[in-house]
Amino acid sequence: MTAQPSEYHRRVAAQKRTSIIEAATKLFLDSGYDGTPLARIAEAAGVSRATLFKQFTTKAALFEAIVTEYWKVDDEEAPLPEPGNLRAGLETIGRRYVDLLTQPGMAALFRIVIAEVPRFPELGETQFKLGKMPYFESVRRYLEAENAAGAARLDDAEMAATQFLGMISNYVFWPRMLLARWEPDDSAITNAVDQAVLTMLTRYGAPGTPGA
Repeated sequence: MTAQPSEYHRRVAAQKRTSIIEAATKLFLDSGYDGTPLARIAEAAGVSRATLFKQFTTKAALFEAIVTEYWKVDDEEAPLPEPGNLRAGLETIGRRYVDLLTQPGMAALFRIVIAEVPRFPELGETQFKLGKMPYFESVRRYLEAENAAGAARLDDAEMAATQFLGMISNYVFWPRMLLARWEPDDSAITNAVDQAVLTMLTRYGAPGTPGA
């Protein structure tokens, strides 16, 4: 019978995993995906090669873990808003999206993909399939639920989700790819989310429903 790892050992393993992911993200950005061997990542993370290979047998597996980590949303801690109040729901999702896009390392992750995708197209596919799309799908499902509840009038929830997230990311995130000092203050970010919500309510809110 195999003994289960103790809480202490699980915590240590999680800490080492975080150190590996952080070190790999920095090295991929500094030296490129192809130019960063796993052994160098282990050294930078302060773990043995055996520890790294135990968690990530290939560089591709490590990159998948990086993408999953940065796009991770805990459904138990941050469930989708209950349908019925489109304004409140969109405000909640908008704020969460800002938090996701502005977390330390997210801009670096996109820079890695943009720089390396001509030679390693699988990195772009990983970022799209394991990162962006699962999050996008959660927003699309929320809008469909609002439509079913009668709080929204939608013919195409996929397009509506694209519009809403695009309005926010186009101000909060994408300028960071070109402007090193792009740091809008909290009031500007709040206004960007509020304006995106107002646009969605004007376009898709059902008359007479809460929040519209």
